[in-house]
Amino acid sequence: MSTATIANIAPLATWRQLLHRLLRSTGGEAQALRASLAGLVAASAVQGLALACVFPMLAALSVTAQRASDVAAASRWLLAFMALALIASALRWRAQGFDFQGHMARATHALRTRLGEQLRRMPLEAIQDKRAGELNAALLGNVDENFNYTLTVANLIAQVLVMPPVLALALMFVEWRLGLALLLVYPPVVVLYRWRRPYQARGMRALEDAHRRANADIVEYTQGLPVLRAARCEGEKAVALQASFAQVERVQTIGQRKAAGPKMIFASVVELGLLATAAPGASWVATGTLEPALLAAWLVVLVRFSEPLANFLSYTNIVELVEVALDRIEALLAVSPLPQRVPVRTPTSFGVQFEGVRFHYAGQDPACDAPVLCDFSADLPERGMTALVGPSGSGKTTITRLLMRHADPQAGRVLIGGVDLREMTPDVLNGLISTVFQDVYLFDDTVIANIHMARPDASDEAVREAARAAQCLDFIERLPQGWDTRLGDIGARLSGGERQRISIARALLKDAPIVILDEPTAALDTESELAVQQAIDALVESRTVIVIAHRLSTIAAADRVLVIDDGRLVQKGRHDELIAQQGRYRAMWSAQQRAKAWHVRHAGPAERQYPGLQ
Repeated sequence: MSTATIANIAPLATWRQLLHRLLRSTGGEAQALRASLAGLVAASAVQGLALACVFPMLAALSVTAQRASDVAAASRWLLAFMALALIASALRWRAQGFDFQGHMARATHALRTRLGEQLRRMPLEAIQDKRAGELNAALLGNVDENFNYTLTVANLIAQVLVMPPVLALALMFVEWRLGLALLLVYPPVVVLYRWRRPYQARGMRALEDAHRRANADIVEYTQGLPVLRAARCEGEKAVALQASFAQVERVQTIGQRKAAGPKMIFASVVELGLLATAAPGASWVATGTLEPALLAAWLVVLVRFSEPLANFLSYTNIVELVEVALDRIEALLAVSPLPQRVPVRTPTSFGVQFEGVRFHYAGQDPACDAPVLCDFSADLPERGMTALVGPSGSGKTTITRLLMRHADPQAGRVLIGGVDLREMTPDVLNGLISTVFQDVYLFDDTVIANIHMARPDASDEAVREAARAAQCLDFIERLPQGWDTRLGDIGARLSGGERQRISIARALLKDAPIVILDEPTAALDTESELAVQQAIDALVESRTVIVIAHRLSTIAAADRVLVIDDGRLVQKGRHDELIAQQGRYRAMWSAQQRAKAWHVRHAGPAERQYPGLQ
């Protein structure tokens, strides 16, 4: 930001824009928030008028005033002061209704619901670019920061920006010199705030960024604690987490050090400016042109306003916090969903076609980076098994993600039954596909709830039948509470094979016509692999099946094998046909056979007794 740009910042205009953004974020509670903010401003104005009553009241009660009419006037001003003070208190109490009457709770709930709905609409490619802790910070921390401090900071700022000017204007009718003196304190306040505000905003954003990264690292550390302990990388050896904490400390230290000087300057200017206005008052008393009682009241007012004005910069830090929270929330809400074409269509057959697909992930430079998929075309037959093979990073998983429409290709089309995915609603598309991944995610809920989520309207009997077909009953019955056992975070109570079978039970219950298998048996022991394979056999019957395979022996019976290399389809055919050809598939097969033979020759006693260790 240039010096000229900084100099041209208009705080009031910026605050006006911030107010409009804040009101938009409250949705249906905007009117209640607007009324509360207006009430706080009105309360501060009335309180300023109440303080103005002190001056004529004290003047009437001064020792120079002996007449009964002066005492009566003082009584009237006292009554006016008390009435205005009561009105200010009532207005301020009523203004708190946004918090006390549940409007804030409803606004935060509605905003979190909007953010949750946005996560559901967002392309999964965009969500995968964000860490879990960052999304948690947006859904919880930023929403709370957006509303929790609103009325508190609005009340403090209204007392600083509204009450003194109202008092000064009212004083013009009592003693114009004192009113003008109070008004003259404000230009330095405005100048100093305009000078400091860009640096405040920059510091709050740096601090929020550091907190956001630390939050994400804490979630990642908690989830990966078993691995970190095994690698002896927990505690002080958790490099990423310690670096995040150090960054938070560094940003806080720098921010506080850089803010100390400006805050002291600001406070000193305000307090010295207020005290400087007392000097003319004393000279006016000495020359007999000002009542001593008015000067006494003036000194009381100076003491009353010196501390709030001096702390004005600290109050505005909270404004920057609210603005940063709004920035994060609005950035998340601004992510556009994938486009929906009309008219909407629903396929009646379930073969899958890729036509001239070219794709690169967001953040890649198409001019410099090679695409993940390049001119990829393939037909995956209905009610048949198609295997995707190739080296790591060749684009196999990307193909399945495009089929699930985590993102849209930059060129070409993906179709199911001849219908472009962009012509289907998300609900229709999601209902057509079941997935079983190598890394299964289970929720910290009961066994039956984890399976039931695949089809919420299914009966408990249907859930149990799916679990039986997926070979789950034996281990479910061994769990402490059986079907009602909570599985822990990411299904920590279960083994890898058991988690896989729960995932397959989900897919069986969903009963979708298309099934994607991402090497579901790669990391399992022999016994678990056999159970999972039996469950898979029940799942893939009479469905369109797409399996990502690294062990080529597991897909020898596939109806079609697609060999992917560097984002391109380089071979296709049945297993025996590809073995007979010179090409990438035969080279991969030969390499795996040599590796298997080496393991057999070098197997130790444990491996010979337990072949699954190979």
